[in-house]
Amino acid sequence: MGRNLKNALIALLAPLPSILLFASFNHNHHHHPIWSWCHHHPLLLVNTLFFFNINVLFWLISLIQSSNWMIDVYWTVIPVLLVHYFQSHPSSQFNLGRSRTVVGLTWVWAMRLTHSYFRREKWQWGAREDWRFTDLARQYGKNWWWVSFFAVYLIQQVFLIGVCMPMYIVHSVDTPWNIWDTFAVIMCITGIVFAYVADTQLHAFVTRNEKLKEIGNALVPNLDSGLWYYSRHPNYFGEQVWWWGLAIFGWNLGCTWVWIGAVVNTMCLGYVTVLVERKMVKLEYRAEEYKTYQKRTSVWIPWFKSSTIQVPKEKAS
Repeated sequence: MGRNLKNALIALLAPLPSILLFASFNHNHHHHPIWSWCHHHPLLLVNTLFFFNINVLFWLISLIQSSNWMIDVYWTVIPVLLVHYFQSHPSSQFNLGRSRTVVGLTWVWAMRLTHSYFRREKWQWGAREDWRFTDLARQYGKNWWWVSFFAVYLIQQVFLIGVCMPMYIVHSVDTPWNIWDTFAVIMCITGIVFAYVADTQLHAFVTRNEKLKEIGNALVPNLDSGLWYYSRHPNYFGEQVWWWGLAIFGWNLGCTWVWIGAVVNTMCLGYVTVLVERKMVKLEYRAEEYKTYQKRTSVWIPWFKSSTIQVPKEKAS
């Protein structure tokens, strides 16, 4: 069995323990004290399933494979599993139109991000892990095997459950649709489309440089066109608009604390932005141009170029 097929099977089978356990619970929740506890504690149940199925099982798989690739794939899948969990839990109550809208939007977001991930990875399962995990592994050395449980997996539970809390709120409150729901839909769709366009432009840029490298030509040092002309990280901006739009659904239903997940996620992405840009300026062929790009271009929010740096125009060849 080839490595790609083996990793695909592992990824597809990995969530089955939680799915089968929850299906059994939904079928028998009136007939056993344990199922009764699960019925009255949906958040504790989902966190328990996440801890053992994602944190523990995925971590053990990563130790066997010496790679944490699978958590990247499941960042796009777990929100879909969560929204269906909250919708189908026996204690749920919700406005049907709002529920179907949030479920549908989550699927569209997940398909967009999953497509972007596999396109970037050349349609391979587990070809590599996130470069940030590789850097951390070098940093922690022999201790990485246990540090990774906290730095890669447990932290994902905090982030994912946090940002997905609006899905729980949507399926805990049954009130009529209003103007804020419409605004949330517009924000979510805007974020998804913006991130898709940005990732597609980035993919085209990377593909072009790979072809230039193959034929021995000089690489284009920086992507400074399309959405990337107005923002250094338009894909990150689109992703944040999606999560903040999702948070509006929860806030609209009276849960002001729902912003915490979106805020923490934004802070995390801010840190990731710093790491990415440090990596950019370490690449000799693009360092100087990227530093100029940093000075002239907005970090996230698309905006016009700064005029404080004068960049001479190259003569057309």
